[in-house]
Amino acid sequence: MSVIFVILMVIFLVGCVALVGAILLQKKRSAGGMGSIAGMGNVADTYWDKNKRRSAEGALETWTKLGAVVLALLAIVLCLPIF
Repeated sequence: MSVIFVILMVIFLVGCVALVGAILLQKKRSAGGMGSIAGMGNVADTYWDKNKRRSAEGALETWTKLGAVVLALLAIVLCLPIF
């Protein structure tokens, strides 16, 4: 094994643990079983819901998506037979 492979693998493992933590820190989105059946999912259009992307919760969601994409690309690179 090369040194680059070991470094990338350590980065990958730390990133996986961080991604799991970021996912667990997020709030639940579901309105419950009855809310989705009755079509009540988008009734609460409050100021907070409209400006969620600017909050810390929105930033966490954005970083979670970005981290998932980076980890997927890193997993593909680690599977290549170049090391």
